[in-house]
Amino acid sequence: MPDLSIVYFAWVREAIGTDGETIERPAEDATVADLVAALAARGGGYAQAFGDMSRLRAALDQRFVAMNCVIGDARELALFPPVTGG
Repeated sequence: MPDLSIVYFAWVREAIGTDGETIERPAEDATVADLVAALAARGGGYAQAFGDMSRLRAALDQRFVAMNCVIGDARELALFPPVTGG
């Protein structure tokens, strides 16, 4: 299976210091939350950005998903803060 592209937005991007990366695809049954926890375990800016999952939203292949969603065969995961309107 091809690798997974991860795209970071807003303060998530700023904390990590990059707008995205490509990683080896996680296990078949891995959820977004599983991957976010693994990224947080890298420490540094990753721990800062992903330490509190309630501050994050996710999209797989440009569709909003819950953090407990299985990544499956998605090609892209986007991670970003909640969007507020006004």
